[in-house]
Amino acid sequence: MEPGGLNIQELLQQAQRMQEQLFTAQRELAETEVKGTAGGGLVTATVNGQGEVTGLTIDPKAIDPGDVADTAETIADLVLAAIRDAAREAQQLQQEKMGPLAEGLGGGMPGMGGAGGLPGGFPGLGG
Repeated sequence: MEPGGLNIQELLQQAQRMQEQLFTAQRELAETEVKGTAGGGLVTATVNGQGEVTGLTIDPKAIDPGDVADTAETIADLVLAAIRDAAREAQQLQQEKMGPLAEGLGGGMPGMGGAGGLPGGFPGLGG
């Protein structure tokens, strides 16, 4: 035990475990896909857990050949809505995967100030 009650070796081991958990969570997020939809399923956006769009599907029923200009505008709106829906799902997934790690930073390492005390917070978590 070091003076002041801190065991530096124990803190370093704990930091290494947390780093490994963080890397594992980030890898899982990159490999996990979520979907967002709009227009009752006419448009589906696929996003990975890090929020990157990996796919987009537009049902042919969304296209009205008689009104191309209006159809293009509608599809653009539906694509944006589907991406936003998928992004919300990805953000929820990020919080599920990364939230426990952020809590661990707050209570696990005395004097470290928690995740809120880290400059910039976690990328992609709104911090």
